[in-house]
Formats: sequence, C-alpha cells, structure tokens
Amino acid sequence: MELSTVKNILFWVVGDNMTYATRLGALMFGLAATASIPAWAAQETTGRPLEHQLNMQLPVNGLGADIYSLHNWMMIICLVIFVAVFGVMFYSVFKHRKSLGHKPATFHESTAVEIAWTIVPFLIVIGMALPATKSVVALKDTSNADITIKATGMQWKWGYDYLKGEGEGIAFLSNLSTPRAQIGLPGEPATEKRGENYLLEVDNEMVVPVGKKIRMVFTANDVIHAWTIPAFAIKQDAIPGFVRDGWFTAEKIGTYRGNCVELCGKDHAFMPIVVRVVSNEDYTAWVNTKKKEMAALADDPTKVWTIDELKTKGEQVYTANCVACHQANGKGVPNAFAPLDGSPVVNGAKAHQIDVLLNGQDTPAYASAMPGWKQLSDTEIAAVITYTRNSWSNKAAENIVQPAEVLAARSK
Repeated sequence: MELSTVKNILFWVVGDNMTYATRLGALMFGLAATASIPAWAAQETTGRPLEHQLNMQLPVNGLGADIYSLHNWMMIICLVIFVAVFGVMFYSVFKHRKSLGHKPATFHESTAVEIAWTIVPFLIVIGMALPATKSVVALKDTSNADITIKATGMQWKWGYDYLKGEGEGIAFLSNLSTPRAQIGLPGEPATEKRGENYLLEVDNEMVVPVGKKIRMVFTANDVIHAWTIPAFAIKQDAIPGFVRDGWFTAEKIGTYRGNCVELCGKDHAFMPIVVRVVSNEDYTAWVNTKKKEMAALADDPTKVWTIDELKTKGEQVYTANCVACHQANGKGVPNAFAPLDGSPVVNGAKAHQIDVLLNGQDTPAYASAMPGWKQLSDTEIAAVITYTRNSWSNKAAENIVQPAEVLAARSK
C-alpha cells in the first residue's frame, strides 16, 4: 500500500481538522481497509523491486495474495498492541508521577490482571497462528504439479533441469548478463551507466506457462544458496547433498526477478533469478526451440578438434563461467581464488586438471575451494582446459585436451 493511499483515506474519513487521536484512528481504519485488497489491483506488476517501495513485492497468485494480506494484518495487530501498551505505560507515568503527589501502590499481585495478560495474548497468538498455519501448509503442497523443474545453485549461477511435464529433458545454465562494464572490476570503477535491471538480468531465463502448477526441486553443488521469486511467494534453501522442494503458480504473464538470498560467497550479489511466464502456446514454441538448440549444441565427444578451435570455444566458456573468480587475466583474487596464470595444475599433467574440473579440489591456501563442473559438456571442459593451458604465461607440455579424454575421465 502506498503512502498516498493512506493519506487519501485519512482526509476522506475526517478531513483536515484532526486531533492526534483521530488521526491515529483514521490511519488504523485505512490500513485495515486496504490490507486484504488483492495486491495486483493496486498497480502494474513489473516483477522487480520498485523505487521507494515500502512493502513486499506485489504477488501474482492466490497464495501470494493470502500471504501479502496476512502480513499486512499482522503488522496492524502489532501496531495496535504497540500503541495500546506504550500508550497506557506513558499515560500512567505522566499522570501518576511523584511531582503530582501520587504515591506507589502497595499491592503485590492481582489475580484478574494475571488472568487477563495470560488469556488475551494467548487468544491473539491463536488468532494469528490459524491463518498463518493454513498458508504454511499450502506452501508445502507440491502434489499434482504440471511441470517439475530442478534448480541447482552453484557459485555463482543457477542450473535448471526440466524433469517432468512439457519440456522434460531441457537443461541449461543461467548466468548474470549485466555487463562487467556496468559493475566494474576489483579496484576499478564501472565505465557504463547502470541499466534498468542492473544485477537482475540473466542470459538464459527460466520459462514456464501461465496458470500451471510448477514444482521446484532445489539442491546445490558447493555451498548453501536460496532460490526465491517474491512475486510467486516462494523461497527455499538449496543445500548441497539435500533435495528440497516448493511450488508456485503464476497467474499473470510477465517477467519476474529475484536473487539468491543466502550469503554464498564473494559474488553472492551477482546471482539473479529470472522467470519468464508466457502463454501455453508460447511455452510450447519455446520448448520446441530450446530442444532444437540443445540438439544443435550437442557435440560429438569423438570429434577431434584443432587447438585453435578449442582455444576459441574455451575462451567463451571461460568468460561465461570462470572469469568471476579467476579474473580475465588469470591472476585470481588474493587469498580468495587461486590464480591460473602460472598454476602448477594448469601447467602439470592434463589428467589431473581434467579431474579437478570434473570433481573439484580443496585449496587450503585460499578461502574458496574449486567446485566441480560436471554440468559442463565434455567439449566445453576440454576447450576451457586447452584455453587455460595456452593463455597468459602458461606453457604446458600437454597443451591440448580432446572431448574424448574428458568423457573417459567422467566414466571412471
């Protein structure tokens, strides 16, 4: 609810001449009158935080509207309790102060008061808990889903796998697409003006059909992340070694944005979530297009690539997945991420570097361990290894890796 809405209600109820008590009463009336209005009726939903926004993002489904209204009502209850308790306390202090001749009471307890301040809070808690419990139970009901999608958190991107329903078999990574020129590099300022969706835009959006129940399965491959889209009323931690789930139904076509909301490391702020809600017809078209793209990108692991081909592809893979930690110059980040320029791993046996890319490796001298990258294809891993072995000052003896070698290592 906007401040202008409250102001209009105040003047509509009592006009310009209001005592403080009347103003407070009118404000409470205004809050109560708007607390349960469906959120999407108030203003156009953009699926992102709004400038000077004072409340939660406007929801686009029934459960989200219930939570939004529940939040507003509970805030009103808390405000009423606050005003009542502190009003009585300040009135008592002011009207019964020693300078007016009042003397402290000598009683020790009052059975009526003891009963009142036990029963009244109990009834308030019950009144708040019943609707809240209903919403919490609804949040966990993932049955009868139309589509099931797995979201895998990793430093610092999301991987999506469509497991069940229309689109089954689709898989892709979703990276931040805000240009580095808008963000700046360590120790260097940004050189471009920030865009409208600064740090809230990705190269591959998750796409779902409008009005369908989407079950989300969450996990992570390195540290704890958390997936949330405020407009969908969904938030769930993604924990390595565990599988958790949640669901949402988007009832309005549009693009909706969120972030990883669990502190997950250096680039935690650069891990946005974007979901595009489309019509059923557009979703079917997207599924067909995405599957054709995946088929076109499915490289033959037995193909023998030239070193120049691998270096060109490897630079693209490195820019999309590695540059955030190891930097474009391969120098890494001191005390945080190991450098690749001059690295004994990069200049050593290629079998060891393949194993590190597939399975990860602890780096005791640095704050962050190297995660595994099994989600990349055999060709992508071969290409990025070849690129690092032939870049900067590296001069590895085994300077080329073919996809078949990665496939063999993956199969062990």
